[in-house]
Amino acid sequence: MSAWQALFWGGFSSSALYIGEALAGPMAKAYKATGLVMAFGAGTMLSAVAYELVPESSLHQVTGVGLGFGLGALVYFVGDRLIDRGGGDQRQTIRAGTASEGSGAAMFLGALLDGLPEAFVLGIGIQLGGTISVAFVVAVFVSNIPQGIAGTSSLLEAGNSQRRVFWMWTALSGAAALTALLGYLVGDSIGSSGIYAQAFAAGAVLTMLADSMMPEAFQHGGKLVGLLTVLGYAVAAGLTTFE
Repeated sequence: MSAWQALFWGGFSSSALYIGEALAGPMAKAYKATGLVMAFGAGTMLSAVAYELVPESSLHQVTGVGLGFGLGALVYFVGDRLIDRGGGDQRQTIRAGTASEGSGAAMFLGALLDGLPEAFVLGIGIQLGGTISVAFVVAVFVSNIPQGIAGTSSLLEAGNSQRRVFWMWTALSGAAALTALLGYLVGDSIGSSGIYAQAFAAGAVLTMLADSMMPEAFQHGGKLVGLLTVLGYAVAAGLTTFE
């Protein structure tokens, strides 16, 4: 596959934010439904961590993979705390009315922190594998829909216009596309070390899921969240059999 394809798929995986933006209005009060969609998206990302970012074939490098995994979690944790203190802690909040004191800029930076590791690994995977992982793209795409819903609601509540939110998501999609391209360009030079980059991203993604996405889903989706998370996991895991 070419660098142009890495650029395209990086942007495409983040374009689901536009769907989230479009649904933010109709689902403004549908907190439970949004929580269930978020649970399904969390399940797809858990599957991506298990099957794509830390596959069984990489576990022979247990020390390096373990260090990468832990470092990714730590870097995300620290970055997330800094962004939260700057006013971005409500970026994945489903219920509107809690983000009025938030910072649009901090929320945008938080969205970048959430999305760029996935795009970088996507680019590396295309370079090293020579093909696109349908399961991983679907996982990222689906998880971005509820993040787009929650993020749009929070950004609007913080005083941003609908037009500004649209351009924020456009900038984020562009950044994801360029990050995927970067991953593709460096993937050839890092070779087998790509498994450490994948482990790093896995640690960051898993920390994000546990820190914000899954608690938010359970708070509003209730007990059904467990079933929807398993369903999302199963769907994404099933897609790996077609690759």
